[in-house]
Parts: sequence; structure tokens; C-alpha cells
Amino acid sequence: MQDKRIAIAHKVVIPWLTLLIYKIMSNQCVKRLRNNSSHVIFFSKFCIKSTDCTTLAEAQAIQFVSNVTSIPVPRVYCAFEHKSRVYILMERIQGQSLWNGWCQRQPESRARILDQLRSMIAELRSLQPENSMEISNVAGGPIYDQRLPKKSIWGPFRTIGEFHRELRNGIKPEDILHEGTPTDLRRLISFHERDWGRPVFTHGDLSSMNILVRGDDVVGIVDWETAAWMPPYWEYTSAWNVNPQNQFWQEEVHRFLTPLPFEVEMEAIRRKYFGDF
Repeated sequence: MQDKRIAIAHKVVIPWLTLLIYKIMSNQCVKRLRNNSSHVIFFSKFCIKSTDCTTLAEAQAIQFVSNVTSIPVPRVYCAFEHKSRVYILMERIQGQSLWNGWCQRQPESRARILDQLRSMIAELRSLQPENSMEISNVAGGPIYDQRLPKKSIWGPFRTIGEFHRELRNGIKPEDILHEGTPTDLRRLISFHERDWGRPVFTHGDLSSMNILVRGDDVVGIVDWETAAWMPPYWEYTSAWNVNPQNQFWQEEVHRFLTPLPFEVEMEAIRRKYFGDF
């Protein structure tokens, strides 16, 4: 009975403390004093993530990866929704972003880090989805990606083909039979309509900013908000399409992910016709 009361107290007290700390630490004056412009609140050995795009699915993805792989991810202490906003209380991993100082690293240091990343991706690729054909988050719900056009919440979809059709605004192969259809659009739809097999578990944003290191050791992969069961090429094309601050990383992606230049070309065509990535 005592253990049950303690468990119930933890379910109430920890979220309450999380909200209190977040409110204090996110105060603009406090953030300026602590020189923290991040969307994550850091304190002691903990951090709280709560943004307009934070979802419970991110916490579920982190816990899933922690349970079934050896990939270093933050420990999740609690995740909850309060007044339509999600809060995730996590372990603060002691390390620095790979973005910080990558270009100054020696080739041997880079190679050691990339080897570790390659092994971690192999672990992700070995995972099997429960709903074998669905495009969905780890809990079977919708996927989130604010880089996609028009909306950030998509699906879930019964198949990769359904996801692809949604990406191209519902256009079907029979809709492009007329002679005026651009050749590259025909190529894209042919690419989308192939037999893809099963989706694979995908981080979805393997930017150098989301990889934490200490020395030459990868100690954390963070920001799992876009993690989902996705088409096999999605990890590579998502990582390759870097943001302007991360341009150098485009030259490194093929060193830890299987290069997919044709798929990159197809994604460029998709963005051309149906919205930027």
C-alpha cells in the first residue's frame, strides 16, 4: 500500500515540479541571466523540453529506442500534457553538439565518430514494426515533421504508397497520362509507386546539432520529435537536406548512411512541385 501511495505521489508531484521549474526557468529575465536561448530548459542533471511542436510521441520514441537498442538517448523521467502543451522531463546528457568544432577535428577523430554513428543506424534498421506496412509514429499515431509542406501532422498511413500520394496532393498515376505531364513528374510518381516493402524506424533529423559527443565518443542522439516508421530512403534524404547553419554536414552524411543520390534527386523533384522540405 505504501509503495502504491509513493507511486501515485510521484505521478502528481514530479509533473507539478516540472511545470513550476519550467515556468521559472523560461522567464525571459532568467533565460538572459543564464544565457540560454534554447527551446530546452537545462538545470542541474535534468532538462525539460516543451515547445509548440513537442509531442508525447517523442518521449515514447526515446523510451522505445532505449529499451531495444544500445543507442545513447536521454532517460525520460516523465512526459505529460498540461493545457494542450506537452512537457518532457529528461536526463541532461553531458556532451557538446557535434556541430561545435566538427570542421576543426582531425580525420581520425571524425572517422571514429562516424563509425559509431554507422553502427547506431544499423541498430535502428534492424528494428521491425508491429504494424508491418504502416507509416506512423512509434505508438501507431500520426507522424510529425514541420519541414513538410502545408502541415506538420501527417497520417498515420496504411502503406508507404498512401504516404507518397499524400505528399503529392493525391495525384494518382492515371492522372498524369496526358502528354503535357513533365517528364520529371512522371519519374517521381514512378519512384513513389514502386514496391517499398516495410518501413524502417527513422530518427528523421540526424543533423550534427542533434548528435552529442564527449571527445571522440558519441554520448547522445537527441531531438526524436520526427522519429517514425518511414520509407527506407527517408533517413538519408532528411539528413542530406541540411539547414544553412549545418551546410558542412551534407558532405558527411554518406559516410555513415548508405548514399542514395537518386532518392535525393527524387526528393528535389517532389519539393519542386509539391512544396519545399
